[in-house]
Amino acid sequence: MRTQPRWFARSAALALLIGAAPLADGKTRADCEREHTPQLAQEGKDVIWEPTADSMVARMLAMANVTAADKLYDLGSGDGKIPIAASKLFGATAVGIEYDADLVKHSRCLAEVEGVQARVTFIEGDIFAADFSAATVVTVYLLPELNLRLRPTLLAMKPGTRVVSYSFTMGDWEPDEHIDSFGEGSAYFWIVPANVDGAWTFRPAGAGESFEVELDQTFQNLKGVAHGAAATGKLSGDTIDFTYTHDGEPIRVTGTVDADRIAATVTRGNTSTQYVGTRHGA
Repeated sequence: MRTQPRWFARSAALALLIGAAPLADGKTRADCEREHTPQLAQEGKDVIWEPTADSMVARMLAMANVTAADKLYDLGSGDGKIPIAASKLFGATAVGIEYDADLVKHSRCLAEVEGVQARVTFIEGDIFAADFSAATVVTVYLLPELNLRLRPTLLAMKPGTRVVSYSFTMGDWEPDEHIDSFGEGSAYFWIVPANVDGAWTFRPAGAGESFEVELDQTFQNLKGVAHGAAATGKLSGDTIDFTYTHDGEPIRVTGTVDADRIAATVTRGNTSTQYVGTRHGA
């Protein structure tokens, strides 16, 4: 029997809540629909509007491990479904950026109905001109070419920022995880990696010899040379993990990246030693 990811059972239950959640007193969803009803495939600035299934929204947010500590930005927020769900189901603060003024008004109306207007903001604007650098989670449902246009901005965000895209990938930036749901499409998840490209010197915190490492980074994937031997590894946000062999012994380096510094643990067999890595030219 195939084991499902940790978020699967949780998201299945949450999917039921989106459509079934009780409305706040006062304005109703029907009132919002009378004021403005989004039309399927209506033209926007860069894309047409198509809704994402409620159950997929819940699964996307669960896959990104959204919590009340997060600030989520939905780029091209449409009817506001994702920011509203992020706040209502997970307690997050959320911002939707949408070019269509009517959709922004509609989203604000629905946020009021759902009672999350204190934590959810909708901005009328262009996602390629907007500042969303404060995000800890970014969600998108854009065409592949728009994802590629957005990708440099995402990669420049704080390491550890989580990104979820519905339906489309980010070119050759491999997702850290993805889900496929029959009849509901696919979603892809990335964690923005730190930048560790270049030459480093690792020095022990106490006694011992330093060693040199040259890292070649392709998104979250690493290869390079350490102690004159081939090294391979991965990044997950600001967490680094790479291995190599020296004098016939496997060596693992794990640590936390802070700009041009890595606080690392170097493990040889059963012995672990603390090191500090410094990037050359820093």
